[in-house]
Amino acid sequence: MFKQYRKGKSTAIIAGVIAAALSINVQASVDNIHFLVPGGAGGGWDSTARGVGEVLSKSELVEQVSYENMSGGGGGKAIAYLIQTAEQSTDTLMVNSTPIVIRSLAKVFPQSFRDLTPVAATIGDYAAFVVPKDSKYQSFTDLVEQYNNDPRSVSVAGGSARGSMDHLVAALAFKAGGGDPRQVKYLAYDAGGKAMAGLLSGETQVLSTGLSEALTLAAAGEVRILAMTGEERSPVAPNVPTLKELGYDATFVNWRGFFGSPEISQARAKEYAQVLGEMYDTPEWKSVRDRYGWTEIYKPGDEFMHFLEQQEKEIGALMTELGFM
Repeated sequence: MFKQYRKGKSTAIIAGVIAAALSINVQASVDNIHFLVPGGAGGGWDSTARGVGEVLSKSELVEQVSYENMSGGGGGKAIAYLIQTAEQSTDTLMVNSTPIVIRSLAKVFPQSFRDLTPVAATIGDYAAFVVPKDSKYQSFTDLVEQYNNDPRSVSVAGGSARGSMDHLVAALAFKAGGGDPRQVKYLAYDAGGKAMAGLLSGETQVLSTGLSEALTLAAAGEVRILAMTGEERSPVAPNVPTLKELGYDATFVNWRGFFGSPEISQARAKEYAQVLGEMYDTPEWKSVRDRYGWTEIYKPGDEFMHFLEQQEKEIGALMTELGFM
């Protein structure tokens, strides 16, 4: 019956059928995602998983999302669990970030990103230095002066183990201020929420954390943010100075992204990566991104793997310089 159409019309119909077929092939098909968080509530991993899940659910890119917090071993417990349950965890995405590289290098756990399936890096979060609202430190310069006079009088809290990212960033900042990075008195807490509680209770003088977590409590009036580690000020925190503008040559951005079990197929990993890429075009994403002060870092699949390999080299050199390896 198609023979009675003119050639041009027939060609248009065939082209339309092909285009429809191609659109079906490239459209990601993800019904549900179970987010595995390697730390407790209130930290950067937790907010990233729940923020991304919120966007995927509200924008209807994914039908159902669920969450599971699994603290322990500096994130190693969740990594081991995802590997051990690989065949049953094909719908699970574990959130992680720079610490998976740092802790693997430091032998906190025996696994590395190579034992998982890197799906995509999604966001970047700058680090920030936070003090209670009634702290005597009015600026980061005040803090540096105190540290240089007596390093042990300044205790720095972080939501992760010694030698971790929060510790590394503090050491980097004090080194830029002329201090000895090896003398940082670091107090390790299990997750950012507990570290913030330690700061507010007076157990420590300053908190090294992600800018997104700092903004949440600063908005509630409980803390002041002394400085952040971006190249320039964040649009969502225009009153917070960078270390660089204060005269300290130090910058840092913590990527966060998602990993699948070692048993998920490359096709499935690409579907997850595509859904995460589609997320950026939704109004729901813009709302969540600005709420936390995130910057966008989208690196899917092989690009993510190459990025991780480069990070391993650069961070390993920095950790050696600072005496953490």
